[in-house]
Amino acid sequence: LYFSAQEGILFFYHIKDLQYEMKICADILQPISSLIFSPDYTVLLLVTEQGTVYTYKPAHSGEAVKLLDACSSCFLAADFLTPGNKYCVSVTISGEVQVWFLDDGTCLSKLNLDIEVHI
Repeated sequence: LYFSAQEGILFFYHIKDLQYEMKICADILQPISSLIFSPDYTVLLLVTEQGTVYTYKPAHSGEAVKLLDACSSCFLAADFLTPGNKYCVSVTISGEVQVWFLDDGTCLSKLNLDIEVHI
């Protein structure tokens, strides 16, 4: 079970029978608004309240890596494009939809909806 706290800490609970073990996986120092697993559960997207997107690979137990930084408009939401886990799509508050390459954060395409987006 993965979950986040207000302080921007990603936790992992390993639960077996009536026993559990808690582990701190990453601390990104920004409140996390959503966690999204890739279809094959190898990558976890972390979207912060400030609009920054991080990736975390549970099998590697490393730090969360900043993928997308909130620039002119905060990222409101992000998700994986399926099949696979090479690309993600994001939407900003200002209504810009973008497709990103997850390996290096390259923006591959954009579409402006010309409308403010709310979740």
